[in-house]
This record gives sequence, C-alpha cells and structure tokens, in this order.
Amino acid sequence: MDGILSGYGSEEEAIQQTGDVKPTTTIGRTETNQRTAGLGSDPEDEIDDINGDVFGIKESLSNQPKSEPNPSNIIDRQIITTVPHVIPAIDQSSSTSLILRPSDTEMNVNVKYSDMILPKQGPKNPFTSRKLEKMNTLNGHIEEEYINEVDFDRQQRTFHVLKYAKNPSIISSTSENPALNFVGDVHSAFKNEGMLASEMKITKAMQKKVKRKREDKGELGVFDEEEEEEEAGEDGAPRPPTKSREYKGPWAGWQDEHLEPVGPDEEEYEAAKRASTSSSIVKKQATEKGQGKREVAYGEEKSTLHAKSLHDYQGRTYMHVPTDLDVDLLSSEPPSECFLPKRCIHTWMGHTKAVSAIRLFPESGHLLLSASMDSRIKLWDVYHDGKCLRTFMGHSKAVRDVTFSNDGKQFLSAGYDRQIKLWNTETATHFLAGMSDKKIVQYDMRSGEITQEYDQHLGPVNTITFVDENRRFVTTSDDKTMRAWDFDIPVVIKYIAEPAMHSMPAVSIHPNNKWLAMQSLDNQVLIYSADSFKQNRKKRFAGHTIAGYACEVGFSPDGKFLSSGDGSGSMVFWDWKSCRILKRLKCHDQVIISHSWLPHETSKLVTASWDGLIKLWKKSNQIST
Repeated sequence: MDGILSGYGSEEEAIQQTGDVKPTTTIGRTETNQRTAGLGSDPEDEIDDINGDVFGIKESLSNQPKSEPNPSNIIDRQIITTVPHVIPAIDQSSSTSLILRPSDTEMNVNVKYSDMILPKQGPKNPFTSRKLEKMNTLNGHIEEEYINEVDFDRQQRTFHVLKYAKNPSIISSTSENPALNFVGDVHSAFKNEGMLASEMKITKAMQKKVKRKREDKGELGVFDEEEEEEEAGEDGAPRPPTKSREYKGPWAGWQDEHLEPVGPDEEEYEAAKRASTSSSIVKKQATEKGQGKREVAYGEEKSTLHAKSLHDYQGRTYMHVPTDLDVDLLSSEPPSECFLPKRCIHTWMGHTKAVSAIRLFPESGHLLLSASMDSRIKLWDVYHDGKCLRTFMGHSKAVRDVTFSNDGKQFLSAGYDRQIKLWNTETATHFLAGMSDKKIVQYDMRSGEITQEYDQHLGPVNTITFVDENRRFVTTSDDKTMRAWDFDIPVVIKYIAEPAMHSMPAVSIHPNNKWLAMQSLDNQVLIYSADSFKQNRKKRFAGHTIAGYACEVGFSPDGKFLSSGDGSGSMVFWDWKSCRILKRLKCHDQVIISHSWLPHETSKLVTASWDGLIKLWKKSNQIST
C-alpha cells in the first residue's frame, strides 16, 4: 500500500514517463528532505493545497524551472530561501468592486463627492470648454437656453396683465394636455385663446358691455339735484320714477355702484366738536391764570436790551465796529492763509430750543445774529465779553432763517408763522423771499407790497443766492431742480434738472464769487459755476452724512477749505483743490445746522447746533482776543 501511494503522482512516475529530471527548489523544507526524514506525503494535504490556491499562485511558482539543490548549502537539513514574495496577497473582491461594466445599472459602493469632481487623468485640453463642470451643482443641474428678449418681455407683460403665460418647459406649441401649454390662470388663457397682452384689442361687444354699465350722462345745462318722486298712473298703479336729467358727463357713475361716505359720521363729528370745545376752554382758563400767556401778541414786535447801556462813553452803539483789537475788522482783504480750528474757546448759551441759523455782521463780523426754534432772535457780541446784547421777539412760531442787509443796519427774519419781519428799518430797498407754496415773492420794503412773483418751481423753495453782482440769483427747490433768474424778470434763464439730482437745501458762494457749493441730500457737496451754472464734475466733496438735514456749507476766508456740518454733530473740512477730507472735528451732540467763518480771522469758526448751543472755535496755538 505504501508502495502504491508513494508511486502515485510522484516525481518518480513523472521522471519515468518523460525521462527528464526536474530540479526542485522549496521554501523552508523541501519535499525530498521530508521523505528522508520519514514523512510521507498526504493526499488530503495536496487536495487542501489545490483548493486553497484559488488564484493559481502556487501553481505558477511550481511551473517555474527548478534548480537542483547543492549539498554544500544544506546545513542541518535547512535550505536558504532564494525566491522572495513578489506577488502579494490581493483582496480580489474589494479591487473589482469599483470596476463597472457599461451594462451595469447599480453601483454597490458609495463614491465620495470629492472623488467624483476630480479632473480626468492626463493633461487638460486647452481647446475644450469647461461649461459642464460649472453647470453641475450640489443640488441640481444648470442648463443654458437661449430665449428671445422680445418674446420674454411679451410673456412677462402678459403674465402681469392677464395672469397667464406660455409654458417655457414645453418645446412645441401644442401638447396632448392643453392645460400644460400655459402657466398661471389656465381658464383665462382658454377664454382669451392664448392671446398676448399686446394682441388684446377692445371689441365692439366689450365696448357695448362697458357702456351699458355706465349711468346716463344727463342733459347738458340741466342741474336737478334730486330724482323725481314716483307718480301714480291713470289706473292708480305707481309708475317707475323718471331718470335724473342732471348733467354728469364723464363723472357719471356705474350701475349698481354704492359709494360709502369716507370720514367721520355725524355722531363722531359731534363728539370731536365737543372735545375741541372743551380743550379750548381749558386753554382759555390756563391763559387767564397766566400759565399759557404769550409774551408778545400776534403781530406785535418788541426787543429787550441786555447790555448795561445802549451807548458807550463816546456815544457809540454796539453797531460800531471796534478798533481796539489786534485784527483790522475794516480791512477789505481776507487773511493770506487760514488754518483749521481745533478747540472751543467760547460758548453762547441763551436759546431754549434748537438753533436754526446764525449770521455774522457784514464785512466786520463783530456781531452774531442767531435764530432759534423758541421763536426768538438774539444778537451776540463776538470780540469782547461775548454776551447777549439784545433779544428780538415777534414771531409766534419758530424762526427759520435770518439775514443781514448789506450795510448791517437792518435784518430780516422768516418764521414758520408765515411772516417775514424787517427789523430796524432805515432805508427803502427790495428783498426776495422763498415760499413753501412754490413761489418766490419780491417785496418793496418801503410800501410792504409785492412787486414781483416767480412761480416756476414745482416744490417749496429752499434757497435764494445772488450772483453776478446781485444782477442774477439762483434758486433751489424740493422739486430737485435748480433755476437761474434775472432780477425782476420772472423768466427762467437756466434750468437744471438731472435724473440723479437730489434736493439741495443749502447753498454757499466761494469767496472769489466764481463757484457755488450746494449741499445735496445724497451726502455730497456739488460745485456749480456762478456764471454759466454748469456743474464742475471734477470737484465732488463726499464722506459726511447729513441724513436729510439742511446743513449749511461754508468756505474759509482764503477759499482753501470747504466745511460742512453733519448729522452726528461733527464738522468736516475738505481741501478745495484736492477734494480730500482734512479733518473731522466733534463739536456738538446733535446736528450742526449752521456755521460761519469769521471773515478777518485765520482759524476762528462759529457753529450752531440743534442742542441750543453756539460755540466759537479756533486753532490751539492762537492767542485769544
């Protein structure tokens, strides 16, 4: 039995059949050594080896040419390994799972999105576009389609007017389901047979239908207010009332139209009337007790002198220009060089509400006039003790603006009580006033009568600025336009209105009288020429926020700096040449509505705010006077 098993499938049988002797090389112990040690081969082990060699690795190794062992290399029946592991064990199931055939419909492995968006292997083709890569998104797919712009506008207009449009997803004009041809109101589309809004025309039937709904226009020249009452016929049956013959014309209403009155009914009106009567009684009682008593009656003017005396020891009033200063206030030349102010040196307090405007005395600037929302006007000293000299009372409501005459002997004040008052009148001249009723009115100060009206604006007039030696003037309005006029001629000589323009509530003229700086409500200052009234596009001053306030614009006496207040209580200074912001100076807690440079000082500036304060500023290293 052992002889049969030893010769079955052994090398001896193969040698006997082929007559060749094959050299063998084994890893570890060789088959020959096993036989010499008395260990016979087991057929079951051979079967297990065959079943375990699924990929044929051992078979490929056994087919390789074998070399005959050298007895000199055998030490203690151990053989040195000459062939390394060159074919590693590969997990065939995991390697073939990523390979898909074109006929496969399922993928058993979830591939990462980062792997799917990787570029293809190899160099990129510079002649191919990568539009498809941009169209693939995480939540869908983008497709480019060409739609005629005219057709798109027609469909969009039809959808807004008729509430339907053609379905852009359907390529052909017809579909098996007609309801899919349109989007929106399908019933309206079927009713109008899919017509576009531009193709719709009013037919005669539609016109008749509309006319039948209108009431009778009536007879021309007939004005009967009430319809005739029902009259009984000959048989005693009441006849229908005759139609009203009152002429209504195009104001005729529609049939079956019931107009409900708008506003309070009679009961609400009576209740409001009783409430107003009771409130007026309370006000009258408060007035009698002295709680609501006015200091000045309507139409009455008075002033209060706060100085010790009206005249000094030489008989001069406060109107006299002081000459005891280190500054020549009578000089006609401005300072050669100006500087930006840095610190506050004086504060005028006296107004109980917001200050709306301040004006310096012409040419000298030794007096300061201020108007406030407390309906008072105050005159202040600038160079000496800085006290209030006189208070003018005459307006019943807040004072909007004040201005001196050219010689300073009188001034005008305009208030929200719709009155313009002239104070200390000595000469007979004319002046202009811009009104909120879209008009510019020219008054004769001697007679108080209106001599001319300029009524071309479409909104309330904000500013009036004289140019060209007072022969012309420029006006701005809330209608976002600017107009130039010849004095005493109510015809516009220049009309400026652009789509990007905003209302300009404040205007100032440059010291050289060549440029006009206009505060625009879009947070910028625009520059216009004073002779041609054209905008200088190269000069634009921005960087401040006025937030709808009519903040005034000012220039330094030498014209090198442009200044403006803002809504946060800061003063902003620009360089006139470069239009660059030079400095921001925090002056007040509320909006700075008005400011003015002293004409003969190098750095002194007066600011007025809605906090009720007026402050004087100057450069830090300048000696106070």
